[in-house]
Amino acid sequence: MTRTGELADHVAAKTAGQGRIDVQLSRSQTIFRFLGAIVLLYLFLVSVAAMGVSFKMFGKGFARALIQETSNPFVGLFVGLLATSIVQSSSTVTSMIVAFVASGTLSVQTATPVVMGANIGTTVTGMLVAFIHVGSKQEFEKAYAAATVHDIFNVLSVLVLLPLELATGFLHKSAAYVTQFLVGSSTDLSFHGPLARFVKPVAHGGGHMLAFLGKPWDGVTLLIASVAVLIFSLYMLTRLMKTLVLNKAQSHLNKALESVPAVGLLVGIAVTAIIQSSSVTTSLMVPLAAAGVLTIEQVFPVALGANVGTTVTALLASLAGNAAGMTIALVHLLFNISGILVFYPIGFMRRIPIRLAETMGRLGAKSAIYAVIYVVGLFFVLPGTAIFVWRMMH
Repeated sequence: MTRTGELADHVAAKTAGQGRIDVQLSRSQTIFRFLGAIVLLYLFLVSVAAMGVSFKMFGKGFARALIQETSNPFVGLFVGLLATSIVQSSSTVTSMIVAFVASGTLSVQTATPVVMGANIGTTVTGMLVAFIHVGSKQEFEKAYAAATVHDIFNVLSVLVLLPLELATGFLHKSAAYVTQFLVGSSTDLSFHGPLARFVKPVAHGGGHMLAFLGKPWDGVTLLIASVAVLIFSLYMLTRLMKTLVLNKAQSHLNKALESVPAVGLLVGIAVTAIIQSSSVTTSLMVPLAAAGVLTIEQVFPVALGANVGTTVTALLASLAGNAAGMTIALVHLLFNISGILVFYPIGFMRRIPIRLAETMGRLGAKSAIYAVIYVVGLFFVLPGTAIFVWRMMH
């Protein structure tokens, strides 16, 4: 063997050795991150349980005031919309709703429109991402249409399903039936989810530790702390799962969507369920659409799947609560599945949100002012005004 050949073999062996070290480090990091995800998930469940404890510490007066505030289903819808638009996370808002219902502060019927509003509010993140491409009219038209199709679908689902729910109660009744099948009774507050024994003692312990503050400051402090922990744990969990999953998922995404667009439904469900954020999933689609890599027809099913995948957070939260909390989490799931069944399987129904989104894209490309007015008006001005007028009247 020549000297050059020996040198080449030495370099190759050294490189292979380095590759093994990199793989080993990668595995260590992966294990560490999965352990971190478990800890963050536990903190999330504790925060949901602690919110339920804090609501009870406020007393019956707080419960009556909150129920009165959301007793009108349309106001409840706007409360969910505005809260989610501000927080930019339907997972956070729906988890809080689960805690409200599990503590008996809200009924399942009263909370149902709030969940629907949260579904609309979560789409604001993708629309804000679209504005990154406002410098190019061609890119912004595609990006804004891709972001808007998610929003329009959710609005159309509410327009169809909210009146139907108010007339028949099919969502909360169906969810109650499923809960009864699973745990025996949808109103059985004595039932506790399988994870309750691990999180309830910590949540109650936090309440006892703050008792020296007196009423109502003990409940206020616990609520603020639990909301802060909930937001932190979900934010960090989302970031952690993005590093573990998203890059690998993205590499296979385009190929899957090009072959069978309906596969996007499964992709949206899986990715969102894992990373715990529909906003991340749909926001990922926006730049791909802007670049012309994906069409709006390919983006649409991913957005629908993301709607279903994001319900996993509320379902997880319900595992630390009771049957009532599980019921409202199932309402969220059934609402999103029902919307898909109405608008996706039949061709002309599927084209309605797509054509409306394309129109919005053209308007946005014509003048970004139209896009700004739509976002600010729908997500902030309309719900804020409706809630303000309701309070002034009552």
